Amino acid sequence: MGTIRLVSELTSLISELVRIDSVNPALDPSHRGESELARFVADWATARDLGVRWLESTPGRPSVIVTATGTGGDGPRTTGGSDTGANEPGGGRTLLLNAHLDTVGVAGMPAPFTPELRDGRLYGRGAMDMKASLAACMVAVARAATLGLAGDVILTAVADEEHDSIGTRETLAALTGQAGVTPVAIDGAIVTEPSDLEVHVAHRGFALFEVGLEGVASHTSQPERGVNALVHLGRLLSAVEELDRDLRRREPHPLLAHGSLKPVLARGVHELFTTPNHATVTIERRTLPGETAAAVRQELNELIAGLTSRDPTVTATVAALVAREPFEAQAGSEIERLLLAAIATERGVPAALLGAPYWTDAALIAAAGIPTLLFGPVGGGIHQPGEWVDLDSVHVMARVLDRVIDGFCA
Repeated sequence: MGTIRLVSELTSLISELVRIDSVNPALDPSHRGESELARFVADWATARDLGVRWLESTPGRPSVIVTATGTGGDGPRTTGGSDTGANEPGGGRTLLLNAHLDTVGVAGMPAPFTPELRDGRLYGRGAMDMKASLAACMVAVARAATLGLAGDVILTAVADEEHDSIGTRETLAALTGQAGVTPVAIDGAIVTEPSDLEVHVAHRGFALFEVGLEGVASHTSQPERGVNALVHLGRLLSAVEELDRDLRRREPHPLLAHGSLKPVLARGVHELFTTPNHATVTIERRTLPGETAAAVRQELNELIAGLTSRDPTVTATVAALVAREPFEAQAGSEIERLLLAAIATERGVPAALLGAPYWTDAALIAAAGIPTLLFGPVGGGIHQPGEWVDLDSVHVMARVLDRVIDGFCA
């Protein structure tokens, strides 16, 4: 594909994707979610004779698997219904590209779905996170289908990365045989989250817990007859702050530094002149590779036990809300070697191996035993009103993906 054509096609495709509202309805229920964008991707891929599989175990939250089948298979793809052979491997090494369909909300954005080109940047909700990456992956898979490669190239365009990752969990189940179909052996994966054209090889996990504190109501003129749950909440918050300081005194991870413990939501009884008899706080723990959600739960239990030992009137319950494990790539994998070589060729300088500041679906893919890396374009304003992506960087990213595909799947 010529350079001028690629630039034009990518810019046009990113703009089309930004125009489609795919705000995650779990974050803002006034939006419809990923269905319209998923249908666009499926139709675009079908028009280019790519394998397409539609997954929607959660109604209204679809994901799409798009496949460029290699020449190593026993025959051509089959076609029928919503599935057109996305799970029929072509032989050779298989590369997985992952990009999410959903975006965060649009508060404070007067025209969030109107792409604006300015000074080499494209502005709009999802431009950076991560419709530019999705467009680059779509173009890369379409190109791969024309090259006669031995191996397959698979794109998972997934729902719900910004909340509960139902899309990546569903597509992994479909690809690895958990959904009762023939499994696909995936040899490497690139999750195309924004990385400023560097390579992210690790990120923290997280665990969320809700702690409920039970007191005894009384008239505030007779506080000795009550137990003030808000006072106990204050003690808990102080203990959380002290444990967070302790985490930062521990040996740092070489790429991710330290874990953290933070209160993020707090609520109490809303009534004057009554001793508060209930309070809750949601606590977020960011975890490092080697730290598990189970160990974090025990850590929190011990913190609360310390409060109770000092004051037996402290009554607390802990409920786990959601947890995601940390990610750390396998060092020295073939996909890492090829990706670093491709970046160096295209940019003229070697890429840095860094830790990402946020959690991504890479952790789920790596946990399935697939060598996984994070690589994506340059941009800014993620989760903010002024979100933008640098278009030159998307073109570099697309050329890097082409090189990796050529080397990995040939």
